[in-house]
Amino acid sequence: MENIKFSDLNLHKKVLQAIDAMGFEEPSQIQAEAIPVILSGNDMIGQAQTGTGKTLAFGAPVLSQIESSDKISALVLTPTRELAIQVNDELARIAKFKRTKLLPVYGGQPIDRQIKSLRRGVDVVVGTPGRILDHIKRNTLDLSGVNFLVLDESDEMLNMGFIDDIEEIIKSLNKDRQTLLFSATMPKEIAKLASKYMKNEVKHIKIVKNSLTVEKIKQYYYEVKHKDRFESLCRILDIDEPSSAIIFCKTKRGVDELVESMQARGYNVEGMHGDMGQNQRLNTLRKFKEGTLDFLVATDVAARGIDVDDVSHVINYDLPQDMESYVHRIGRTGRANKEGIAYSLVTPREYIMIKQLEKFTKSKIKRKEIPTLDEIFEAKYNSMLKDVKNTLEQNDYKDFIPVATGLDDDYNLVDVAAALMKMLFDREFNFDYNEDSPVKSTKPVRLFLSVGRIDKVTPVKILNFLEETSDIDVNEVGDIDIFDKFTFIDLPEDLLDAVLSRSSGKRLNGRKVNIEVAKSKNNHSHK
Repeated sequence: MENIKFSDLNLHKKVLQAIDAMGFEEPSQIQAEAIPVILSGNDMIGQAQTGTGKTLAFGAPVLSQIESSDKISALVLTPTRELAIQVNDELARIAKFKRTKLLPVYGGQPIDRQIKSLRRGVDVVVGTPGRILDHIKRNTLDLSGVNFLVLDESDEMLNMGFIDDIEEIIKSLNKDRQTLLFSATMPKEIAKLASKYMKNEVKHIKIVKNSLTVEKIKQYYYEVKHKDRFESLCRILDIDEPSSAIIFCKTKRGVDELVESMQARGYNVEGMHGDMGQNQRLNTLRKFKEGTLDFLVATDVAARGIDVDDVSHVINYDLPQDMESYVHRIGRTGRANKEGIAYSLVTPREYIMIKQLEKFTKSKIKRKEIPTLDEIFEAKYNSMLKDVKNTLEQNDYKDFIPVATGLDDDYNLVDVAAALMKMLFDREFNFDYNEDSPVKSTKPVRLFLSVGRIDKVTPVKILNFLEETSDIDVNEVGDIDIFDKFTFIDLPEDLLDAVLSRSSGKRLNGRKVNIEVAKSKNNHSHK
């Protein structure tokens, strides 16, 4: 499966266009193996962990094959509303250039609005079993024309008691449909469901989870604001001074932009991604291996095959699209029995993925604070002092004694040494650090809002409300937990005053919203 490209997989040209726009270069293992099977018309069981790119694995071939009609062509069942929204959003990105109509259907959302959308015509429905069954009983959902049934995270649906609902839904489907079942594990109830409702020629694809030895890799994350990501990277590089580092970006454009910004500030860096010619990539890799290049900025695909033992740091400038890629990335350091360091830059809203990565890798990813100017100054000072002492000890400066002697006539040599060290010091700084903005406290504060599901609020509506009333950057907002009568949100401490003073007391969906700091995360924990 090595070096397969999406363009090799017979996908619809508009689906390929969307995948390219998303920045993905080559399929993950589950995608490379599942897409041809699905396009061939076979039923399939895909056994793979969360975070391996399953949605694209079934979304790309299914969307390649359906055309808009007056009937629903595909049904995707997920265990939770959160996953339904997530899967629907990703399918919408894959269908960006096709005229495919998608609809997420789940509880907690007004059913009459869903009914209106269904009456207007939908090609793909993504939903939770309970709400799908509700529509079937109301005769508001006609599934007789469904050609594709996808059961996503089947073992979770089993754990949540949905197995009977799923069987009930399957009975209302077209018997000639293609069934695609995805599950991390294969309990006997799921195997039984598969044998009962899937065709005899079912294909079973099992993706073995990569093992990861992390004893020699120290993993950390920095919480950053999106607008301060580049300055934060510069601060980290200036204080750590890595001997050799690979910096990962999610997209080809991201690589180009970061390389340009770093080169403009004097870093010895080049980039690698799939659009670059083979000779250019080999030349860049040779320089990196020989040590004439300090930093390599790369996409996941371009970094494959990089076999360098002396990479001291791996830095995730962007988090990867799946957890397997994180495993591959950080495995580039800590080789040849040496210790390695892996850093990830995350915004407050990406923090949840750090928790998922800890679970996936069975390791601890510790938080670090962005270096302050004082810390960078001290690190540079110590490094420079060390270099001067080494030069003195190596006795490798005799040619410059006449120059120093000439200066002795007009200046105090201590002042001369200080001036030369200042010149060195100024060259060491790669960024014009004017203030400590990236290192202001990003400690999250949990807020209580007096609106919930009964007020028909959604995460998007809450973000829009905060943006309109308090004029904050909603990219800084962290977790949003909506309950029946209230909501909790996490946001950085420095945004607290703006939200409390400007947003509290304003109306959302016609309801006055009271906002206060939650006494503890477990307050009002009942749903």
